[in-house]
Amino acid sequence: MLPLHHSGMRPSAPLKSARPVRSFHVGDERRNTGCDARDNGGMPSSDEVDRIVDAWSRERPDLDFAPLQVLSRVGRLAKHLDRARRTAFAASDLEPWEFDVLSALRRAGSPYELSPKALLQQTLVSSGTMTNRIDRLVQRRLVERRADPGDGRGVLVSMTAIGVERVDRAISRLIDAETELLARLPAADQERLAGLLRKLSLDFDGGTE
Repeated sequence: MLPLHHSGMRPSAPLKSARPVRSFHVGDERRNTGCDARDNGGMPSSDEVDRIVDAWSRERPDLDFAPLQVLSRVGRLAKHLDRARRTAFAASDLEPWEFDVLSALRRAGSPYELSPKALLQQTLVSSGTMTNRIDRLVQRRLVERRADPGDGRGVLVSMTAIGVERVDRAISRLIDAETELLARLPAADQERLAGLLRKLSLDFDGGTE
């Protein structure tokens, strides 16, 4: 794919494409009106992705940039979500990876304990990484190891009262932050969007968490 700025000569005629090219882009409305499009609430109805797609469509009219309309927005929203998560976790004195382990234990229900193998399955890290993470959580008194009564050679990772308090505080702050991120979408739209994203994600993770 040619970059936006290159040293070669531009073709004198548009490249031919086997795919249909849409004749209208979001940017067309802005060019026709001379200003950003607005929705009924007075907020801009176009975003940076619209501008990026419009610019690429102008430079490469032989390509269909429809996938960018979806996945570029997912990527940009993921950055906002990551920032909100880190802020929520930091307020509870937790790193993101610490929250991942503690939340797996919290979701297991009282007495909030799992085997290291179960934690591996839920957090998708290597055995060595999980061992290191458990060691660090033990040092912080957020979890403790104890012998598995059902397996004399096995161990269980149990969350301490401090760990429960930290993860409960973090998830409350996270839900508040994520609610704010979605505030402009009515509940029905949120449900519809969740269904579409679920349908897409099932192709990648097979329905696992």
